[in-house]
Amino acid sequence: MDHATVAVTLLATPFAASLLPLTLRLLPVVTQIAQLIVAFHAAELTPSACHHFETQLQATLRELGRIIVAWTYNHIEPDDRLLIPAHLRFDGDWYRRGSKKTPNRSVATLFGTITLWRYLYRPIHGVERSIFPLEIRLGLAAGRATPALAERAAHAAADSTQSTVLSDLKRDHVVAWSVATLRAVIAWTWDGMAPRLHDAQAARVLAWLEQAQASRGSRKPVLAAGRDGVFVPIRGDDSYREAATATLSVYDRAGVRLGTVYLGRMPEPGQATLSDQLTQLITAVLTGWSGPLPRLAYITDAGHHPTEYYERVLSRMHHPCRPRERLAWEWVIDFYHVCNYIYNLSETLFRDARQAQAWARKMCRWLKTKPHAINRILHSAAAVRSRWIVLGQTAAYRKAYGYLRDHMAHLDYTEYRRNHLPIGSGVTEAACKTVFSQRLKRSGMAWSEAGGQRIVDLRVIHLSGVWSQVHQSYLQSKMLPEERTQKGKATKKPRKAA
Repeated sequence: MDHATVAVTLLATPFAASLLPLTLRLLPVVTQIAQLIVAFHAAELTPSACHHFETQLQATLRELGRIIVAWTYNHIEPDDRLLIPAHLRFDGDWYRRGSKKTPNRSVATLFGTITLWRYLYRPIHGVERSIFPLEIRLGLAAGRATPALAERAAHAAADSTQSTVLSDLKRDHVVAWSVATLRAVIAWTWDGMAPRLHDAQAARVLAWLEQAQASRGSRKPVLAAGRDGVFVPIRGDDSYREAATATLSVYDRAGVRLGTVYLGRMPEPGQATLSDQLTQLITAVLTGWSGPLPRLAYITDAGHHPTEYYERVLSRMHHPCRPRERLAWEWVIDFYHVCNYIYNLSETLFRDARQAQAWARKMCRWLKTKPHAINRILHSAAAVRSRWIVLGQTAAYRKAYGYLRDHMAHLDYTEYRRNHLPIGSGVTEAACKTVFSQRLKRSGMAWSEAGGQRIVDLRVIHLSGVWSQVHQSYLQSKMLPEERTQKGKATKKPRKAA
């Protein structure tokens, strides 16, 4: 079928007549595809030939997509400037249309880089920056990437280094960016997604609570919070500084964890931001939950910030919908952390290492299986200590014994297990690794607090399983320009993309 026949066929098809110019643009690329097929069939069938065919076909199909995207986007605004509004209102300010289209030659798409021709609108009062309404409606990130490619780049940056992301963009999308451009696109995407994380996480936890409530078992569902610290390298500092992560998990009636959402903050004195975020998330979940109140558990070690958060926030927290009802949070100190103190205590009681190990194993078994075992453990330690003293171990003994004595109220593991509460903070400790260490603590890395926070937030969105919801919410919330009638009134109220 020659070009003339194709043209006649398209003109006879009502919806396709307007696409004739595009079809003529695509014909040379379609011809290349046909030639690839013919050449592949004519050649000897070998693995090398198969590899060459698929590689060339992928590149050609990508070029086909690039032409379609470029043609489609460039035909949104007509060439005749009189066919588009002379004035637009955007974000409360009025703008006047320019006289002709200008090109943006660096718009990256999933199919490669295109040139976008668009009209410039200048502020009528000369205060705000000029805008390109077409770029705003397309949702270009930093004026350099379509939403689809910007999302791909931000998602990749959450898990991979800059050099890896840039290499992948060039290989998979034929997009060659500088580090500065990549960072600008990531920052733009993060700025839109991060504020929408809270609502998405709350909705996800509420869905798990619904699932837990409908599960089978003799115990109540559990809403479990946790937090921990992790040291990360900060640019310009000689030593690492402590960042913080928090988790909120739901367990069903059988004690099975249904899911976890994550929070993370770069180093900050007092970790106030993380505390506020965790409190707001818990409050939003309890506000949105209309079923029976789940059992509330707080599983951490007894470090400074986790302890402070329990004493200042959780132990005083009231139900957001019933202000007179104080919530009964059960603080479970990590079982394995406590066992370390028992082993440390055993080393201060016995000169013989085998005796120390045997005593510690027995005490840990008691701790897990016997009611109020911590009283027996402390009594046993005191009895052994009264018979002999291991020289040089007095300070270590007092530290380990004091720790166990001071936290007796939060070490009743038989009761916790009976109620299907988790007794280990492994979920939160694993978050230190998945949220921070796997991405921010690779060899030679050092971060600014702002740059690190962007990556942490993107990782938290991904790890919480809400990436798609957050990104769609961000796109739908974008403010769009509105037209102005000849009488000077807006034809529509300001609206968002959805």
